[in-house]
Amino acid sequence: MIGGIFPVFNKEIASISTFDQKPSGVRCAGFDLRVFRWTQVLAFAIEEINEDTVLLPNISLGYRILDSCASPTNTLRAALSLAGGEEETEPGVSCLPAISALIAESGSSQSLAVAGTLGPFQLPIVSYFSTCACLSDRSKYPSFFRTIPSDYFQAKALAALVKRFGWRWIGAIQSDNDYGRHGVLAFKQEVKKLGVCIAFVGTILRTYPVEKIKAVVEMIKESGIKVVLAFVPEGDFYPLMTEMVKQNITGIQWIASEAWITAPRPSTPEIYQAFGGALGFVVQKMAIPKLKPFLTGINPYKDASSAFVREFWKSMVTDHLQRVSFKNKFGDNVFFDENGDPPASYDLINWQLRDGQVPISVCSVECPLGTRKAQIKGKPICCFDCIPCPDGTIANTTADCIACKKEFWSNERRTECIPKTTEFLTYYEPMGIALTVVSLMGASLSMATMLIFICYRNTPVVKASNSELSIFLLFSLFLCFLCPLTFIGEPTVWACMLRHTAFGVTFALCISCILGKTIVVVTAFKASFPGSKVAGKFGPMQQRVIVCCCTLVQILICVLWLKISPPFPALVFKHSNKKIILECNTGSEAAFYAVLGYIALLSIICLILAFLARKLPDNFNEAKFITFSMLIFCAVWIAFIPAYVSSPGKFTVAVEIFAILSSAFSLLFSIFAPKCYIILIKPEKNTKKHVMGKMFNVGQ
Repeated sequence: MIGGIFPVFNKEIASISTFDQKPSGVRCAGFDLRVFRWTQVLAFAIEEINEDTVLLPNISLGYRILDSCASPTNTLRAALSLAGGEEETEPGVSCLPAISALIAESGSSQSLAVAGTLGPFQLPIVSYFSTCACLSDRSKYPSFFRTIPSDYFQAKALAALVKRFGWRWIGAIQSDNDYGRHGVLAFKQEVKKLGVCIAFVGTILRTYPVEKIKAVVEMIKESGIKVVLAFVPEGDFYPLMTEMVKQNITGIQWIASEAWITAPRPSTPEIYQAFGGALGFVVQKMAIPKLKPFLTGINPYKDASSAFVREFWKSMVTDHLQRVSFKNKFGDNVFFDENGDPPASYDLINWQLRDGQVPISVCSVECPLGTRKAQIKGKPICCFDCIPCPDGTIANTTADCIACKKEFWSNERRTECIPKTTEFLTYYEPMGIALTVVSLMGASLSMATMLIFICYRNTPVVKASNSELSIFLLFSLFLCFLCPLTFIGEPTVWACMLRHTAFGVTFALCISCILGKTIVVVTAFKASFPGSKVAGKFGPMQQRVIVCCCTLVQILICVLWLKISPPFPALVFKHSNKKIILECNTGSEAAFYAVLGYIALLSIICLILAFLARKLPDNFNEAKFITFSMLIFCAVWIAFIPAYVSSPGKFTVAVEIFAILSSAFSLLFSIFAPKCYIILIKPEKNTKKHVMGKMFNVGQ
């Protein structure tokens, strides 16, 4: 004897009187034609086995089918009734033997109840539609088997389906039983791996009051979700279907579990408007030979005692019984399809949108290029804001901002890294042009002054100011004014070595000449007193030796600098994010500071000597002019230090050039402007008497 439990009636409703084996006050309703076909397939299979002499020789199978009303309690009651046998209930009918195996049930919760109760008794239980992965636990359900894959595989397939259409933000509806809860849980675990988020999970059941069903419908409406997964049996889902149709809610793409994707109710005209085009997976179908003749041969008069035949007849013929040919009248009914449930495989999917396009269901639209995802606090990972990438980073293929290499910078859209602009002080930019003009002007003035001194070298003013040292000084100033030209233009290896060494040597020569002039002034003053022999000890030869020796020291420092660690062109990234500053690295900082320090030392000595001789007669000496020029010179280079350190990029070079030009002009104008004034404008003062007059008075 084979037992079979099927949810032929899928709804429990209240009743005043008791009926059959149902609890007092409850009866079953809602005859399910699809489930009734399942019962007939069981009967057909047993008849086929009994007629075959090879399969089970000398053994005849019987069957008994009971209704569960889709309730775990009723299923367990029916299973215990079948497993324990039943005494004679009608005259002339012997007691029914206990079953040897049980075909049960379609719902996972119902199968769990039966498998958990009858499992210890090793009664084979075969389910034809229970897909909960929890039933795969052999330690808990050792005698449970099924002819359909578990929901583990369906969950993976549904997750892949969602990913395939780019749906990242979906809702889920589950039935309040093991099938729905475990199914949605498995689905959530799978879509989480794919970056898909579940906006909400609504729970429904066929026995829920209307208020709970409406609450779930309201949740769907408020969420604005366009794609919803329904992991529920048809019977539990139908109340929600009718409420959705009642409220005229359309435009939602439904994803169906195998429990209702092939059910007939969603295909009815009234339900189809809201649920047409639902997607889901079904087990592959194949035709069962001889099944259709068996189904069309059901006769309410011939098989009046068969299980649920009367209910089937009432469902097919609504008001009264008629002797008709089922084959002719109902031959096209889905009940008679020998392939079983119709398959979810259409050439074109009827999307739930007016334009027939694949629906878009995302919490946040994918961030455009150049932006990154910023998680919104308190919301799932699929909900985010798009924040522009910061400077120096891009986002062109991923959702994260990637930093550009140091030689590159991000474009305005932050979509690609572009090479940084290499910057240095050029001859053709306004600042470079201005500095070049000023530098050449200073060199020209120096050369012009030198020519004046050469032309008027025999005049008293030129002789009194030591014409040889003056010409040396003017030549050194000429070179100082040309030094800035080496600072302008693209830094190269030779340019970097030249600019710093030329600067150091020319200024050392310049200050050495001034030092010689200062010593000449002091010795000349000493020589004005009777008996003084200082002037004889400091003649032209000694002056040349001082200038050469002082300059030679700087030359030696520069040679060591170039030999040990010379200046070199370098790319500097710290001054600007968008630009690469090409500048000359000093190489050895100690050598660089030694060059500057030596010039400073010479300047201080000159300043001290000139300061000590500042009260000498104005017409005789130039101590005051030298003092004034050296004060300006020192002030310029003292101010240069903070300006040099704080100036970014090419402005550092500009500051250095400005310091060179300022100090050179201060020396040129302070020392030579008064003399040129007398030579060119006041020639009457360019006489020996005028120059020697003050000296005579001082000597007295």
